[in-house]
Amino acid sequence: MDSRISARALAVALGGWRTREPAYEALADGVRLLCLDNRLAPRTALPAERELAIALGVSRSTVAAAYRSLRDTAHIVSTRGSGSVTLPLPRRDPGRLNATDAMIDLQQASPPAWPGLAGVIAEVGAGAAALVGRSGYDVLGHAALREAIARRYSVRGVPTAPDEVLVTTGAQHAIHLLASVLLGRGDRVAIETPTYPHAADALRRAGARLVGIPVGVDSGWDLDRAEQAFSRTLPVMAYLMPDFHNPTGRSMSSLERSTLHAAADRAGTIIVIDETTADLDVDRGALPPGFEGGDPAGVIRVGSLGKTVWGGLRVGWIRADPGVIRRVLAARPSHDLGTPDLEQAVAVQLLPHLDDIIAQRSAFLRAGREASVRALRAALPEWRVPQPNGGVSLWVELDAPLSSALVMDVRSRGLLLSAGPRFSVAGGHDRHLRVPFTAATDDLLRAVDTLQEAWPRVKAAAPPMTPVAVDAVV
Repeated sequence: MDSRISARALAVALGGWRTREPAYEALADGVRLLCLDNRLAPRTALPAERELAIALGVSRSTVAAAYRSLRDTAHIVSTRGSGSVTLPLPRRDPGRLNATDAMIDLQQASPPAWPGLAGVIAEVGAGAAALVGRSGYDVLGHAALREAIARRYSVRGVPTAPDEVLVTTGAQHAIHLLASVLLGRGDRVAIETPTYPHAADALRRAGARLVGIPVGVDSGWDLDRAEQAFSRTLPVMAYLMPDFHNPTGRSMSSLERSTLHAAADRAGTIIVIDETTADLDVDRGALPPGFEGGDPAGVIRVGSLGKTVWGGLRVGWIRADPGVIRRVLAARPSHDLGTPDLEQAVAVQLLPHLDDIIAQRSAFLRAGREASVRALRAALPEWRVPQPNGGVSLWVELDAPLSSALVMDVRSRGLLLSAGPRFSVAGGHDRHLRVPFTAATDDLLRAVDTLQEAWPRVKAAAPPMTPVAVDAVV
């Protein structure tokens, strides 16, 4: 057994689990979805039946029946004296790692590889003899690549020197490194809610206590709540996605940027800006420059080629004050030994052409966005379907808080999506569904057909007293 989850924590994670009758099966489905999303890791001890029943306000027999259903589907195992423990997902379970060609996998909002990538890889491969003569990895990053990254920042109005750049194996790796270096157990981190769930996972793994800053498709960042969060909790770090925020697609206004930076500065908070999606513009316009004269010492930027070029090209970076770079560099060998030479060599060839690559990406994403918005609005007019001006997904508002139930229903029909609560910091968002528009148009239209067919069935199966209030965000 690796960990234990309390009854209260499980109740929060389940959110609006009462999505259909009988209640025990709705509860079992809620736990299954937590397992499929990896919010409940394998070998996690679940609360005792009586404790969970009290936390959820249901009978013990309901919890007992839910646990029995979970045992029947091999999601948990129960032993006398040891309680119930989650199991690794069955090999045939339709989770994110087992999508077949017949399935439409919209869990990962990543565009396909840039069409010219194979040619660049082949060109780099032709010089493999020189590459294999080196160690094969680099803990800081090749000088040529760090210079190219620094040059792009400088052109944007963020003067950057190569010694302010460290190359990582993707943005997620960069977030893990920064969390391990900058955070201690119990430190508070301000973070948007909803947010990129793997970043939240990385921060929690470092022992952070997350403080949510609400952000909405229409309302943007809740500046009053943000200022309160900074002044009252004095977070050590703030993790933010100002441009084409994942999952809402929203970008910060100048007022939102300046207000959040001022609040962080007063609190002594380090801002980590995730720019993974920042270049994925469809019709907003150029990426805003950085702070006048360059970033202050308390601002760190994280970027990668995962969304712009290909998710399989694991090259990312940290742009920070040289002092922070030195701290990360000193700590990195305990995490990994460096970024592979081959992938860095490919990235060096790509960086000079990144503007052209981004233009191609913009056209591809525009087609996906327009097809998805048009189809969803026609098929499900009771839903609120936004039209973001960039990014990778639609943050769709359903007319009932049944996102988790819908995701479980369409999963069995070959459509893999992530429910709104997956992006929550502290529960809620079951009225929302993230729908990426990064897949082929035919797949997106098939996905809409599946959602249209499933939604009446999911609503009909829900308890008659399903709450209709707007999600609470903490």
